[in-house]
Amino acid sequence: MTATARPLPRHPHWLSSSFRPFFFLGALAMAASVLVWLFVLAGAELPSAFIPRNWHVHTMLFGAIPAIVAGFSLTAVSNWTGRPPVSGGLLLALVILWLAGRAAMSISAIIGFWPAATIDLLFLPALALVFGREVIAAGNWRNLRVLVLIMLIALADFGFQMEVASTGLAETSVRAGIAFVLVLVMLIGGRIVPAFTRNWMKTRQATRLPAPFSALDTVAMTVSLAALGLWAALPDHLAAAALLFAAAGLNTARLARWRGLATRSEPLLFVLHIAFATVPLGFAAVSAGIIAPTLVEPAAALHVWTAGTFGLMTLAVMIRAARGHSRRPLTVGAFETALFVLVLIGTLARMAAPYAGGAYLNLLNLAGLAWAAAFLGYAAGYGRLLLTRPGSVL
Repeated sequence: MTATARPLPRHPHWLSSSFRPFFFLGALAMAASVLVWLFVLAGAELPSAFIPRNWHVHTMLFGAIPAIVAGFSLTAVSNWTGRPPVSGGLLLALVILWLAGRAAMSISAIIGFWPAATIDLLFLPALALVFGREVIAAGNWRNLRVLVLIMLIALADFGFQMEVASTGLAETSVRAGIAFVLVLVMLIGGRIVPAFTRNWMKTRQATRLPAPFSALDTVAMTVSLAALGLWAALPDHLAAAALLFAAAGLNTARLARWRGLATRSEPLLFVLHIAFATVPLGFAAVSAGIIAPTLVEPAAALHVWTAGTFGLMTLAVMIRAARGHSRRPLTVGAFETALFVLVLIGTLARMAAPYAGGAYLNLLNLAGLAWAAAFLGYAAGYGRLLLTRPGSVL
């Protein structure tokens, strides 16, 4: 009897689904955006045409986060549409575009501002085209909202480059980028957090389940959009502060209906509720920073979102997706819990730094090192699971 040869895979395992390369690379970029910034503060130089603050913000907001968005959205759209996952050569092309953008921004002093900006601006439109093709081919019109947000983040990135070219410092475009990413978190988080919680509670025969989507969710999203839009355009206006405060209250009410405390025995689920709780907390903090900037330092307030919301939500989603798509139990142990704690330590230290007087730099270093360690820990701990086939050796 002749044994039947097993067919060779058409592409490497790490190109079998979008979350595999993009979660790994996104985690590394999240860590790099902070670690390089700390080295620059300590006196190191970066061969970039962008001032260090702009490089730091751009690497996280328009580099690392879009990589994680790509990994999540292109994987999720396969589930939403029933189409095969984006993989192989097309996925490799997207990865190369993303890597080229990161390299170009980091050596822009060598290759020139405009070549670097042009290369950087290629990835997000390409991601939008691939995601849009999947949605439109399946007639999955509901998820065009995600496509619109990806395109808006791409527009904010374009605004970033134009603003830096004209003034040397990106401000409005950064607020716009933060606003669009935050809306994406509220949109996706508002779908997955109660859904995952409901599924988990049903397996435990719970009778009180998270509330379904209702008019409150619609009002909360509408007010949040208006608040973020006004804040992006007029960051010091009292009307923006009022709308931000209203959005804080509405998102708190929204979260309270999802039974988060009932999940505290499962860290991988409970952390999603904690991550979403930083959304209304950030609305309240940014509002307070407008009304009383001497009491609530605006940059510290903003890090409730950029360090807290973006850090916790992306890390939790990356861990859950990596485990779920690799047929691992959707539960975590001490290692993953430590990663979540590191993000919280980093966020709290960054928020406290402006109030620490002479210990400012010490707290800033603690914040950056703790926060970056969480994402380096993810890359180290989950790299093999993401990139190699079961039983293979790195």
